[in-house]
Amino acid sequence: MRSKDLKEFDDLPNAAHVDVHVVAILFGCKPPTVWSRLRKNELPQPKKFGSHTRWNVGELRAALNNQ
Repeated sequence: MRSKDLKEFDDLPNAAHVDVHVVAILFGCKPPTVWSRLRKNELPQPKKFGSHTRWNVGELRAALNNQ
């Protein structure tokens, strides 16, 4: 992910969903750390869309504001 992708995150509506790679960049870690933090309930729970796991943008913004 590049800084361009993070700028696009700011433009997404709260109802949008993003993948683990975006979550990792937002929280300054790597994808395996996202899964570890998820198991510790340190991140919002993702939703499954078929075989894809995605996080709600609004919930991620709230979590970032509470850090």
